[in-house]
Amino acid sequence: MSSEPVTIFRETVKGLASSLAEAAVDHRAFEMPLPVCELAKCRATCCHDGVILSPEEAEVLSRESEGVIELEDGRFKTEIVAASSDRLAENFPDHFPKTHCVFLDEQHRCLWQLRAIKEGKHPWFYKPTSCWMHPLILRNEAGRPLLTLLSRDQDKAGFATFTPCGRSEASAPPARESLKMELEMIGAISGRKFYSELNGPPGFSSEANDITSG
Repeated sequence: MSSEPVTIFRETVKGLASSLAEAAVDHRAFEMPLPVCELAKCRATCCHDGVILSPEEAEVLSRESEGVIELEDGRFKTEIVAASSDRLAENFPDHFPKTHCVFLDEQHRCLWQLRAIKEGKHPWFYKPTSCWMHPLILRNEAGRPLLTLLSRDQDKAGFATFTPCGRSEASAPPARESLKMELEMIGAISGRKFYSELNGPPGFSSEANDITSG
C-alpha cells in the first residue's frame, strides 16, 4: 500500500478516524438503492451552499486561494455566488438557495479535486472532509458512533436526501456499491475495511468485529 496520504487535512481527520474505527455500521441503510454521482446531470447540487470548514481546512485553503469566509459565529465556510439557471440541475430543489460554491468551475467540477488529480494525488487530497463524505452520516447512537445514511423522513435539515447522490432511486444499485469510493476513503483514514464489511460474503467480520444489522 502506498504511503502517500489521502488527505492534506491530517489533524481534521484524526477525530474522524478514531470515531470510524469504533463505529457500528447500519447495514440496512446501505441496502438503500442510491445512484452513482453523475456530475453532468446533478451539476454539483450538493455544493450549492458551500461547506463548513474545520479551522485546519480553512487555514490550508486560505493559503492557496481566496474564497474562504468567516461567519458571525466564528466558523469558517467556503464562499458562495449566485447561480444562473443553466448552472442548476433540472430537478434542483425549490427550497435550496440558487447559489453554488465558489470553488466550482464552469463544468461543475471542484477546483481542489482537479488540482489534486493534476498533481497525481488522491482526488480528494485537498477536498474538505464534509464534501467528499456526503451523503455518509456518522452520528452518535446509544453512546457509540454509527455510520449510516438518511432516509427522507430522517432528513430534518432537508438537504442530503434532496441531492441526487443522496436521494434513493428504485433502479439504482445499493448504496454499499454506489458509494464505493467514499467507503474506501473512510477505510483508508481509519484502517478499517468498510467496503468489504458491507459487500463481503455472509458472516464476514472486520478487524473491529462489527457486523451490525441496523
